[in-house]
Amino acid sequence: MLQSIHHIAIICSDYERSKHFYTQILGLEVVREVYRTERNSYKLDLAVNGLYQIELFSFPDPPARPSRPEAQGLRHLAFAVTDLEAAISQLTAQGVETEPIRTDEWTQRRFTFFSDPDDLPIELYEV
Repeated sequence: MLQSIHHIAIICSDYERSKHFYTQILGLEVVREVYRTERNSYKLDLAVNGLYQIELFSFPDPPARPSRPEAQGLRHLAFAVTDLEAAISQLTAQGVETEPIRTDEWTQRRFTFFSDPDDLPIELYEV
């Protein structure tokens, strides 16, 4: 029945700040940007390595939601990286703080977390 994940939708509180974060800091590619007048809302379609995966939305005054990895609901967004230290260095150079590196007890793979501008937890998982 299911073939793959089509996309992940993220609602941000400050569109320009989040657009900058996801495109300039994380390096996601803009597929399409649409302003929807009737909703006073932007929708930004983003790709990871050419694969459309994330929709970034803005809405007027979205309600806050708990976002730490242990909060109920979507736990976090994870990106695969081949060199965790290099990815952390790139984020640090852009002023993004990451948590200490941890090791997955089952796979022995290393990972870390950081947050987007709205405190959404994002994981880098070394593959």
